[in-house]
Amino acid sequence: ELWMSLEEHQDALELIMSKYRKQMLQLLQGRKGEDAEPVLKVHQTNSLDIASQIDRICEMGEVMRKAIQVDDDHFFQVQEKLAQLELENKELRELLSISKESFEVGKEDLPD
Repeated sequence: ELWMSLEEHQDALELIMSKYRKQMLQLLQGRKGEDAEPVLKVHQTNSLDIASQIDRICEMGEVMRKAIQVDDDHFFQVQEKLAQLELENKELRELLSISKESFEVGKEDLPD
């Protein structure tokens, strides 16, 4: 969860820096229109790359969240099954104890 938060923070920071760079390039373009155009194209290409990476990171985060949910669901199913088996075991032990007691009582009642 901390890792996901850090990634989201870094993504937000990268978006802010991207906007800052774009504004700085526009300022430079205003001063040097012809000189800034290649830099602006590189910036646009980088922005698209960053946007696609952010999308991929978000998709991976969603996949991880789903995997965690599936894992948690499986864990709870196993815990529930374990509780059922423990209860069944306890009941069977009680039945066995009752059966042993009745067998011993029946043995005592038999003449030698």
